[in-house]
Amino acid sequence: MQLSISNMIMHAGPMGQMVMLTLLIFSLASWSIVFMKVRLFKKAGNESEEFLDSFWSSNTLSDAAASAERYPLSPEAMIFSSGFAELQKINKIRNRKEGREGSETLEMQLATMDNLKRAIRRAESQEINELGRSLPFLATTGSAAPFIGLFGTVWGIMASFHDIGLRGSASLAVVAPGISEALVATAAGLAVAIPAVIAYNYFSNRLNEVENEMENFSTDFLNLVERDLLSKV
Repeated sequence: MQLSISNMIMHAGPMGQMVMLTLLIFSLASWSIVFMKVRLFKKAGNESEEFLDSFWSSNTLSDAAASAERYPLSPEAMIFSSGFAELQKINKIRNRKEGREGSETLEMQLATMDNLKRAIRRAESQEINELGRSLPFLATTGSAAPFIGLFGTVWGIMASFHDIGLRGSASLAVVAPGISEALVATAAGLAVAIPAVIAYNYFSNRLNEVENEMENFSTDFLNLVERDLLSKV
């Protein structure tokens, strides 16, 4: 007889069909995440390139801030926007203090940098969490799907042996159909898990690259601000 996966699934018991349905749900969710992340990382990369070109060609931070608003998916743009917003808050407080206490001291400058660094680190963490959202589901699918399929196989083999006992025959013609139907669950579990594991490793490495790029930009941005502040001391 010609091998038919669909017939095997249709003739499987209720437990086997429930296992296959569970694996189907995991598979659909995993592939949805994969397509979503591919599009997100591609758009984020393109917008980051455009923002960095605009940032380094801007004459002032205000010009760069206006440019950053056009790239909402760029991690570097969001980090810069958070840092620039913190700088504006600091400048308002600094201007009020200078009016009352005179010129700004070195300690005040260092406090300004500490506040800015914390704001940037917080923005980096938010961007990493946003880009890495749903990736744990891929890891869960990769580790759980084979065991779900194995459970379906074990259950199917148990049912096959139960049928053998009822029929009183252990010939290959009696055993083979039930065993083959049970093994489909293991194959389905692997078919769901393997793409999920590959995708998780790929996106994890891509996330590490983006994190390194964000850290490099943050360092350059902090250096620019620090040189500007120290030049005023």
